[in-house]
Amino acid sequence: MKAPTMKAFKPKSLRAPRVDREGLEQAALLSEIQLKHPEAFALIYHVPNGGHRHIKVAMDLKKQGVVPGIPDLVLTMARGGYFGLYIEFKASPPNDAPVSPEQHKRLAALNAQGYLAIVCRGHFDAMEQLRAYLRLSPTVVAA
Repeated sequence: MKAPTMKAFKPKSLRAPRVDREGLEQAALLSEIQLKHPEAFALIYHVPNGGHRHIKVAMDLKKQGVVPGIPDLVLTMARGGYFGLYIEFKASPPNDAPVSPEQHKRLAALNAQGYLAIVCRGHFDAMEQLRAYLRLSPTVVAA
């Protein structure tokens, strides 16, 4: 019979769990849009491009069309001569992340195609930009 082996004691990490501040702020933004602008809420959606994934899942998503730099939120409501609004959402400073080169490139390409593509830093900035966009007159499509 074998004698039981003792494992070395490992203390738990004292690091605080990571907080997804960007995700929390974006969720708060969507809740406010739902309450105050239900017509916009019906036409806005989140593009889940970011986050860490298992390598196989990431490869499958890439095959399905996921590309880097796509903004986080899309409002499919035409206003002010634009076809729609794209928002690259970042957390409020000091918790904001820099805009990546891929994101800058994608925002410029979307703006060149007639969309309004912007970066918003935090819930309040995004809400102000959304309100300003919604105040614009509807885009008229000529037949």
